[in-house]
Amino acid sequence: MAEALKRRIGPVLLTAYGVGVMVGAGIYVLVGAVAAHAGIYAPLAFLLAGLIAAPSALSYSELSTRIPQAAGEAAYIEAGFGSRTLGVIVGLGIVAAGTVSAAAVLRGGAGYLTGVFDLPWDIVVIVLGGGLITVALVGVLESLALAALFTMIEIGGLALVIWAGWSAPVSPDWAAPASLYLPGIGVAATLAFFAFIGFEDIVNMAEEVRNPTRTLPIAIIASLLITTLLYAGVTTAAVRAVPIDALALSDRPLALVYEAARGGDGRMLSLIAVVAALNGVLAQMVMAARVLYGLGQRGGVLGVFHHAHARFGTPVFATLLVGVCVIVAALTLPVADLAGVTSFILLIVFALVNGALIDLKRRTPSAPFRVPNWVPYMGLVLSVLALVVFGLAGQGL
Repeated sequence: MAEALKRRIGPVLLTAYGVGVMVGAGIYVLVGAVAAHAGIYAPLAFLLAGLIAAPSALSYSELSTRIPQAAGEAAYIEAGFGSRTLGVIVGLGIVAAGTVSAAAVLRGGAGYLTGVFDLPWDIVVIVLGGGLITVALVGVLESLALAALFTMIEIGGLALVIWAGWSAPVSPDWAAPASLYLPGIGVAATLAFFAFIGFEDIVNMAEEVRNPTRTLPIAIIASLLITTLLYAGVTTAAVRAVPIDALALSDRPLALVYEAARGGDGRMLSLIAVVAALNGVLAQMVMAARVLYGLGQRGGVLGVFHHAHARFGTPVFATLLVGVCVIVAALTLPVADLAGVTSFILLIVFALVNGALIDLKRRTPSAPFRVPNWVPYMGLVLSVLALVVFGLAGQGL
């Protein structure tokens, strides 16, 4: 076994990875749930969720150049707060969030696939999960190349949704909009936040990226901007074409948008949604395994994970453990609970990461990439406010 990961990733592939994991994190299944709370103002909820994520994304961008390590958040918090224990706890929380998020998306993808083909749901989960574990083991370049292909298919599917939504007849809800209900939009934004999970995964690829101090900020910022624009377009098309009640009750909401314009059963959109799910699961598996690898550098019980395969250059033990846990969680836990736990954990981590950057900027102002001093303060405040709304909405633990 070799200790070092291989630096094989450039900015285009890394940006595609970020877009893919975010798009695969739930837009194909979350639109209905968000519309149920926000109505035709669902696009506003997604934009609000993007704004909540933006300052934290900028903080991650600076931290990734200060500390370009696979452990990511664990290393940032350890450096910012001077506590290895807290860093390890946060790192394990990130692994748990990635695993749970992947399980939620795997369940959703299997649901789309069994809706098209008459297949046993549990067998589909196991086969899809096992195949993705194999890809993740073979190599990071191969994993991200496949993820980039999946991302192109996903974006093509979302473009079809946008086109379908604007060519379909206008729904009654769009024609006679209800009044703006801010509490509903706030709750919807906490749900929509799950669809932005993924930009933070980019930093965990730091030890496999060529020129990380330049590539990481580009990929983080570009992937968040691209995804936010896609989400706004997709949700606008969805609430324009499909009645809110129908969207809210459907487990395949974007297929309904396509059906509204073209008729049929939306089978093609369902298959694209499966690809999106596979992309999200693969990206989260790769990320969580890298965090375990980075944590293993700290020794102790976790030291077993700090090994990369001599030929493939991937963390084998960490990938296998994460993959098996994803499959087990997908088979046993409901999607809503999985999404809620993931968002709750990550909002806490975002608050801590912003706090760590505040302290690091105070002690060491210079960095290869710097954001204004107010950015981490804004990220901290927005993360805490989102946690409060999240808790009040009953979506947390």
